[in-house]
Amino acid sequence: MAEEFRQIVRVAGVDLQGDKAAVFAIARIKGIGINLAYMILRKLGVNPYVKLGSLSEAEIRKLDSTLKEVHKLGFPSWVLNRRKDPFLGMDRHLITSDLVLTVRGDIEFMKNIRSWRGIRHMYGLKVRGQRTRTTGRTGITVGVKRGKGGR
Repeated sequence: MAEEFRQIVRVAGVDLQGDKAAVFAIARIKGIGINLAYMILRKLGVNPYVKLGSLSEAEIRKLDSTLKEVHKLGFPSWVLNRRKDPFLGMDRHLITSDLVLTVRGDIEFMKNIRSWRGIRHMYGLKVRGQRTRTTGRTGITVGVKRGKGGR
C-alpha cells in the first residue's frame, strides 16, 4: 500500500515543502546545511534526491529523531556546530530555536564577563577584527545640502 504524497512535512518542528528533494528540504532547517543533510540521509540509507513528501511515516519519524541527536551519529567533530561546548565540555549539534537561544546566551555570557568580544557586542561594533573606519556606520545619513542657486 503506497502512502499518499504530502505537500507539507513537519520535521524537527519546522514545516518543510514536500515537493523538494529531501536533501534541499532538510537544509531549510536552521543549523542543517546541504553537506550535513547529505551525510545524515546517507547514514539513514535514504536517497537524497527523493521528494521529501514521498517518504514513509516511519522514515520521517526516524529522520526527526536523528536530527535531534546528530552528534551521536559518529560524524567528525568539524561537521558539528557546537564543538567543545564550554559549559558541557562535549561536542554537540544544535538546530532550530536551540541554536538561536544558545548563541544569544553565549553573547550575553561574553557581555557579563566583559571579554573583548562581549564589549564589542555591547557597543554594536564589529567583533571579528574587520575595519571600522568607513564601513559599518549606522544611523541616519546626512546628505549634501544645495545652495540657493542650485536649481
